[in-house]
Parts: sequence; structure tokens; C-alpha cells
Amino acid sequence: MKQWKLLLMVVLLSLLPVSAHASDYALIPGDVLSISVFGMVDLNVPETTIRPDGKVTFPPVGEVVAAGLTVAELSSQLTEKLGKFYVNPIVNVGVKTFGTTRIYIVGQVTRPGAYDLEKSHTLMDAIGKAEGWTQEALKTKVYIIRNGSQDNPLKVNLLDLLKRGDTSKNYVLNSGDIVYLTNNGKIDINKDVLPMVSPIWLIRHWMNQPTT
Repeated sequence: MKQWKLLLMVVLLSLLPVSAHASDYALIPGDVLSISVFGMVDLNVPETTIRPDGKVTFPPVGEVVAAGLTVAELSSQLTEKLGKFYVNPIVNVGVKTFGTTRIYIVGQVTRPGAYDLEKSHTLMDAIGKAEGWTQEALKTKVYIIRNGSQDNPLKVNLLDLLKRGDTSKNYVLNSGDIVYLTNNGKIDINKDVLPMVSPIWLIRHWMNQPTT
């Protein structure tokens, strides 16, 4: 019974609004975007998908590399390019649907492992994929280890989200991010967390090497 209640809580929390930190999300192929230009409805693109080559088509300026940029960076780039044809345009980019992102979740979750997140890429989505946290999980010390930033893991207090409704803690995850749920014991990030995730980084690095 407790497990079902736990899963229900995780599912409900995964439906909460996306974190304000979504501005840190790096666009990937498969993301479906909407592009609008303030005061120029005829230039609006209700829906366009980032192709496997990382580019997106915006008719007024043609093809633009979008993968790897944040929404703000892409908006700025499109605004700059459109400025060659129009006076002081304001371009706004939104993410309608997220593409598939591979993340890793380890530690005190029911089913640790690698998961492909679709449609939404938040911390709670990842925990939901892993079927929730265990009874031993310490919700005040959840770590997000960003791709390429092993030395500066992001510490998250889930109680701010669970009890206070602080949706800013429901961080958006990027491809390659690792989520680590600690246990109730004392945790040393350098001794306990990084050694555990290092093999994941090595495997992922090896898998991404170009073939000869």
C-alpha cells in the first residue's frame, strides 16, 4: 500500500509546472518548438521540430542551428538574424514538446538505471521513471550531476517541493545528467557520490566515441 501511495505522489508531482531553471535546458534534436514574432503574426511558426542535424527551419531566415542552445539563446539568435530584414523584431521561442533525453538515476530509488525521458525532462519525471524513492532516501539531499560538471553537483532539497510547493526545485534535466538520491546516513559527495557515477561517465563517454 505504501508503495502505491509513493508512486501516486511521484506521478502527481511530475505534473507540477516546470522549474524556473528550465532556462538552463539545452535544446536537442526532437524538441518541438513554437516561434513567434511580436506584432508580426504572419511570421509566426506554431510548430517546428529540431532535426537530427540539430537545425530548425524558420522561414524568414532559413535554417538555424538550435541544438545545444537554450531557449533564450535561440530567441536572441533569431532576433539578430531577423533584424537584418525588419526593424527591432522581438522573437520568442517556446518548447511545445521535449525530445527524448537519456538520463541516469542512481542511489535510493526503486529501479536505478538509465532512462529515456520523453515530453518532459524534470527531476520528478526522472524519479517517476525509476518508480519512486525508497524508504531510506534522504529527500533533503538529492544531487543532480550535470553533464561535464562532476565537481559541482547541484544539491536539491525535495522537501521544498513536496511540502512547500516550490516548483523551482523541479529542475529540468539535460542529456547525460545523473540524479543521485542519497540515503539517511551521512553523505560525503566526493567519497560517496562521485565514485559511484564515474563508471557511468566512462561508459557514456566510450559510447559517444566516433567509430573508425
